[in-house]
Amino acid sequence: MTKLLPMNRRSFLQTTASGAAALGLAPSLFSTPAAAQAALTVGFIYVGPKDDYGYNQAHAEGAAVIKAMSGVTVVEEENVPETVDVQKTMESMINLDGASLVFPTSFGYFDPHMLEMAKKYPDVQFRHCGGLWKEGVNPMNTGSYFGYIGQGQYLNGITAGYASKSKKIGFVAAKPIPQVLQNINSFLLGARSVDPAITCQVIFTGEWSLAVKEAEATNALVDQGADVITCHVDSPKVVVETAAGRGAFVCGYHANQSPLAPEKYLTGSEWAWGNVYTDFVKKAQAGEKLGNFVRGGLKDGFVKMSPLGPGVSEEARKKFDATLTEMMAGSFSVFKGPIKDNKGGDAVTAGQTFAEDAIELESMAYLVEGVVGSTS
Repeated sequence: MTKLLPMNRRSFLQTTASGAAALGLAPSLFSTPAAAQAALTVGFIYVGPKDDYGYNQAHAEGAAVIKAMSGVTVVEEENVPETVDVQKTMESMINLDGASLVFPTSFGYFDPHMLEMAKKYPDVQFRHCGGLWKEGVNPMNTGSYFGYIGQGQYLNGITAGYASKSKKIGFVAAKPIPQVLQNINSFLLGARSVDPAITCQVIFTGEWSLAVKEAEATNALVDQGADVITCHVDSPKVVVETAAGRGAFVCGYHANQSPLAPEKYLTGSEWAWGNVYTDFVKKAQAGEKLGNFVRGGLKDGFVKMSPLGPGVSEEARKKFDATLTEMMAGSFSVFKGPIKDNKGGDAVTAGQTFAEDAIELESMAYLVEGVVGSTS
């Protein structure tokens, strides 16, 4: 008897590709398996572990919501690098599992990897988190979704502004892309709504997940006097535990990290991807067109806030709640001029206001006045 060897997603492609060639079968037969239209298989791909207390966990929590939906099968793969490996994973989800809707969640999956797969499999729908989908440029079976999580970082900043005694807060960031810069700026603007003298030191690690550098950056910020720390890296776990261990307060990001530092956790800006994925899946099951450029904020259920921790004062709670109420009503703008950048130029001119859905914010290339750091 021939013993069958275990097969993972990436090795599967080598056997299917050679098998298809040997049998003279067209690749399209493998890209769209005959499956009942009532059923839907959805693929999720993560750049890190699903239990990272961060970016990947937030998406995995969203995937868990749709697993309970009738007729839906969810396939997942974690720890997939932003290389050609993700193309192999997408192909195996399509060919092996019959996925017709794929969510490659990490920033670097979009171009060229997801775009290449979308051209190869035009009958499969691909949606990417954070990418700037462009009509007339990108395939119509692709799209992007993201949330106005800068609103949450502004609220984080409010609690930081009240908690800080040194008037120095800190931000550990991965890369100076627009989404990260918007979060840094929003965090400081929230803190400065409490005390205009507060500054925010930012340290870029250069990687989405690099525990050693994240710990070093957090310690450096505390050493320089920062007494409240937040971050934008894939997993805030190291930053949260390191900062709290040094006696600093922390604000979370992506998911709820309060169990990691219950006494020092002020609040956190979290994703609510379950709502977003549910909407995509319902549309796909109904045969409706999926949005190509999907965005939303707190009021749309794309973003949520962690519960306020014991370090948040009553005064801070009142301002937090009042600002949150305005955001939920759609009547609050984080980027309202005049706002200077940290090089002395005009970031937002007097009288100029960017609504939460302003597309200009998704190409942000500056740090606001009061942020100590550089994008280069």
